[in-house]
Parts: sequence; structure tokens; C-alpha cells
Amino acid sequence: QVQLVESGGGLVQYGDSLSLSCVASGRDFSDYAMGWFRQAPGKQREFVAAVSWTGESTKYADVVKGRATISRDNAKNTVYQQMNSLKYEDTAVYYCARGRTPEIFATDWAYDYWGRGTQVTVSA
Repeated sequence: QVQLVESGGGLVQYGDSLSLSCVASGRDFSDYAMGWFRQAPGKQREFVAAVSWTGESTKYADVVKGRATISRDNAKNTVYQQMNSLKYEDTAVYYCARGRTPEIFATDWAYDYWGRGTQVTVSA
């Protein structure tokens, strides 16, 4: 059974930076792509970023491109999401997810295991 546990969320000010982490339990972490999604109140869950199994390929949503960096450490079974220049619209619950394949996709059907999420709130 795979478990994903996110951390690093919290209350930050507009323009600040934040680093999220997601630790995966279970074997074969390095065989799968990993992704970050988010869901704001009253909105559908949306793709944020994804990283391939090797870490060599990444993909970002247009709304975070240039402000976000996803990375992974397969030795630690951990995926990271660095976000800079945070905006009010970045306020959401951020979810880590494990891909069904080694390659990256931007749709949630391509992910089969999900964490419980970590809240990020951007304030003035």
C-alpha cells in the first residue's frame, strides 16, 4: 500500500515563497511520475506540476510556470514543490499524487495514489 504525506503548507504573505514536501511510503517510488495538484474553495482540483520518474522531465501549469519548481529525491522517496512570488490565487489545498506510469501527465486520471493534502493560504 502506498501512502503519501504532504507537509510544508501554512499561512504566508503575498509575494513570499513556500516549499512543500511529500514523502511516499512503499516500494518502487522511483518507478513512477509524481505530481502536485491543488484545490481552492469552490473550485475543481487542478494540476500544478509533475516530474518524471528520473526527475529529468517536468511539466507545469501555466498559472505557476516560472514561479514553481518541482523536484524529487528518489533516495528519500520524496517529491518537493518550491513556489515563489505567491499570489492570493495560490491559496488552496495542495495534494501530492503518484502517477500510474513513469511519464508525466497533467490530468488527475493519470494518478492513482493521493495524499490528504496540505493547506496553503496566501494573505496580505
